[in-house]
Amino acid sequence: MVIERAAHTQATETDIPARLDRLPWSRFHRLVVVALGITWILDGLEVTLAGSVAAALQTSPRLHLTAEQVGLTGSAYLAGAVLGALFFGHLTDKLGRKKLFNVTLGVYLVATAATALSWDFASFMLFRFLTGAGIGGEYAAINSAIQELIPARLRGRIDLAINGSFWVGAAGGAVLSVWLLDPAVLGPDLGWRVAFGSGAVLGLVILYLRRFLPESPRWLMIHGQPQESERVMAGIEARIMASERVTLSPVTATLALGDRHKTTLVSVARTLLRDYPGRTAWGLVLMASQAFIYNAIFFTYALVLTRFYDVPADRVGLYILPFAVGNFLGPLLLGPLFDTLGRKPMITATYGLSGLLLAGTAWLFAAGQLDATTQTAMWSIVFFFASAAASAAYLTVGECFPLEIRALTIALFYAFGTLLGGVGGPWLFGVLIESGNRGDIVAGYLLGAGTMIVAALVTLKLGVAAECRPLEEVAPPLSSRP
Repeated sequence: MVIERAAHTQATETDIPARLDRLPWSRFHRLVVVALGITWILDGLEVTLAGSVAAALQTSPRLHLTAEQVGLTGSAYLAGAVLGALFFGHLTDKLGRKKLFNVTLGVYLVATAATALSWDFASFMLFRFLTGAGIGGEYAAINSAIQELIPARLRGRIDLAINGSFWVGAAGGAVLSVWLLDPAVLGPDLGWRVAFGSGAVLGLVILYLRRFLPESPRWLMIHGQPQESERVMAGIEARIMASERVTLSPVTATLALGDRHKTTLVSVARTLLRDYPGRTAWGLVLMASQAFIYNAIFFTYALVLTRFYDVPADRVGLYILPFAVGNFLGPLLLGPLFDTLGRKPMITATYGLSGLLLAGTAWLFAAGQLDATTQTAMWSIVFFFASAAASAAYLTVGECFPLEIRALTIALFYAFGTLLGGVGGPWLFGVLIESGNRGDIVAGYLLGAGTMIVAALVTLKLGVAAECRPLEEVAPPLSSRP
């Protein structure tokens, strides 16, 4: 229902947010989760394959990369993700969620297929950069769309589970790499090419599923399209009533909107730095700390296994598989607590515990008390909590800022967080591993542990209780009126 007010005020009252939040869980929401959330599975597949084939890339007759070059390609992927997030994030807020999550997927498809055809270090790094650009754009478009379509009471657990599904892709990549990197199956220069090409095949399936998703009614609502917003909302309700055989109760809560807000760099800066300085600082700390430990450790984990534990390159995936399972179970099992116990206590706990456990693991590694199996077990425990923490970071920077700049805000935090904590991490750890000195690597691990503990302390001071609250209540739209 959209009620026009007096013409000279150009104001409307809309009940779209209340209608979206009162919907029962349904087949429609499951489609949203699968068609959009599968982006994280793609990213997990890409990152795991890149990590698993690290040793194979060093022995490839065509590429023959050094450990430092492997780290640089990881950094190139992240740099592409940063720039892609910023560019496509702006377009997502301007042109709509649906248009952009198809465009970004297309970029990913072409780039990952091209990666499989790389002929030298420079071409491989370029195509990894472009693949990252597609994935980074996906993060901005997808996170904003998911949060706007999922009911408020379920937003925390669903968002964490979706972000955690990165590790479903990681597990798939680990299993796939074991077969593809087996010298008895494919040659040394073919297995890794087929591995990257497989991502493009999965992307085609996703592109088909997204045909059945509508534009976000919330985005239409604030972009001067009240009739279209009403039409899409009515269509969603009709689908749910038909599939679930329920009658939807009427809503009374409305949101008053004034003139459409024109987003500029000045208005974005004013919103982040003047209106929400505490949330901005908090978001940056959360994103940077989780980006450092994940990108630094995971991108180079295969190098640790092969260099310090003599794990054959074609067996690396077997050790990444349990690590991936622990990472997926963390957000899945802990996610409901973010809606019940609350965001602030759970973010504090997950960041703090992962930091302390990482420091303990670093000490055991330095003392030579671990082998490949126990090292993997310790990482699985550490990242059970760290994965929930990282997923909560993406949830936080999406739900704590106004609707008009949601995608761009997600992109900005992802970009700055990754630049501060992620892009240099894989390269740094590649250099540390190349040195062959355990003490150097331990110093990197302790740096990551410290950043996670700092993030936990910052959450105690600046955290926001956003659980079960409508997005428009957590952060009113810039065009809203009292």
